[in-house]
Amino acid sequence: MTQPHDRPGHGGPAAAAPPRRAILAGLRFTSLRLRLVVVFALVALTAAVSASGIAYWLNREAVLTRTQDAALSDFQQEMQNRAAVLPEHPTQGELQHAANLMADSSQHFSVLLIGTDENGRQVVGNSDLDAFTLADVPDALQDAVVRKQAVTSDDRNAYHLYWQRTTQDDDPYLVGGARVNGGPTGYMLKSLEPEAKDLSSLAWSLGIATGLALIGSALLAQAAATTVLKPVHRLGIAARRLGEGKLDTRLRVSGTDELAELSRTFNKTAENLEKQVADMRAREESSRRFVADMSHELRTPLTAITAVTEVLEEELDAETGSVDPMIEPAVRLVVSETRRLGDLVENLMEVTRFDAGTARLVLDDVDIADQITACIDARAWLDAVDLDAERGIMARVDPRRLDVILANLIGNALKHGGSPVRVSVRTEDTQDGDDLVIAVTDHGPGIPQDVLPHVFDRFYKASASRPRSEGSGLGLSIALENAHIHGGEITAANSPDAGAVFTLRLPRDTYDDLDDPDDPDDPDTGAPGPGGAGRAGDPQEGGAAT
Repeated sequence: MTQPHDRPGHGGPAAAAPPRRAILAGLRFTSLRLRLVVVFALVALTAAVSASGIAYWLNREAVLTRTQDAALSDFQQEMQNRAAVLPEHPTQGELQHAANLMADSSQHFSVLLIGTDENGRQVVGNSDLDAFTLADVPDALQDAVVRKQAVTSDDRNAYHLYWQRTTQDDDPYLVGGARVNGGPTGYMLKSLEPEAKDLSSLAWSLGIATGLALIGSALLAQAAATTVLKPVHRLGIAARRLGEGKLDTRLRVSGTDELAELSRTFNKTAENLEKQVADMRAREESSRRFVADMSHELRTPLTAITAVTEVLEEELDAETGSVDPMIEPAVRLVVSETRRLGDLVENLMEVTRFDAGTARLVLDDVDIADQITACIDARAWLDAVDLDAERGIMARVDPRRLDVILANLIGNALKHGGSPVRVSVRTEDTQDGDDLVIAVTDHGPGIPQDVLPHVFDRFYKASASRPRSEGSGLGLSIALENAHIHGGEITAANSPDAGAVFTLRLPRDTYDDLDDPDDPDDPDTGAPGPGGAGRAGDPQEGGAAT
């Protein structure tokens, strides 16, 4: 008898893996902490499952191989000691007795002996007839056992020992078989249930260990994520504070790792940004101060020049005709340019107030229809403007600043759009309360699409070939600033029926905590603004021609 070199085996088709890629592709983790924990957990789970699988496989093979080798070795020894001494044609009783003796070995397996009597009939000896019959032996194993092998000098046994693991009623068994030269054929059946229970207990232990390893890895990942993300969280807070304008924000740097280097880079960037912003603010403040000082310095000589031009204008309009007709065009040009220069100075001073944040509101409850009518009447536009406004629409606004807005919008429409100009007033309900909406529509060619985004820019000219105009180029910009200080907005668009539409939207209840009509230091109190209480019929031109 020799140890087997081959054995029948069995297998099944591999089950197809479920399509998980499409499901996993739809998962999006927005939290970096969650992603770190998941990655740590997956790595730990993969390592634990791999280690547990390898440990289970090694222990399973070791346990089964040890039990299998012991049972087969014992069965082979019993076949040599019991079955080999039987006569060539044993009786059923002899086979039965030998099978019982063989089953009483230390391995406690069932034995089945098969031989032929003197008449050539098959006789069977079974140690456990109810538990083990020839039907329990796989056909492939039976064929292998009775197959005669070639005899060599190294192996003089014509028959070899073969074995196979089988399952009966969900219980694992080891089936072995061998044949004696010139004697009976023997089969053994040993239950592997104790070993299966031991392996099941081992699998549960490894599963529990894997679960504990997964929990431990999740906790370690949480701790590691906290350690890593705390500097990142501080960096995010610092970046947000820096974005809010707190340029003195700095990070505490500790360590020499990549996060510490990132903190140093952030601090250096914030320091450079603070210096650059401080320089820009200083230059901006210097520019505003220069414009304000220049405007104030120009007002004194302009006052004298204006007085002279008024005298010259009276002389031009006088019936005596004291002005030489040859110089009359020059005198009229000086009068016109002096007025334009005065308007420019007033507008520059107004813009300076907005830029410096010193502009204030003097609020009052006014009837919008009366306010628009007064604005139009003061500038002699009654014949050119069609007013669509109901009496009784009240709003709390600054009358002087509203007059500036209306004068600029209507005057710009009359000058560049063409009459009749239609002014409509309506109210709209919003989440924050009632809004007052005033639309100024002209019948001109409209505003080119490339000009629309710039109509409220300061000194913007719609045509580069016409850089000079009668206005200052600040009218629409000042109108927009006056709308903003009320908490409103002005938008420009083209009407489907041709022409431009400027829409003023203001809250009907405007509040200004800094408003103090009796404050003598308020630069707006009692000061006539451009297009307001000044000369009638002189609206300020906007930044773009419509």
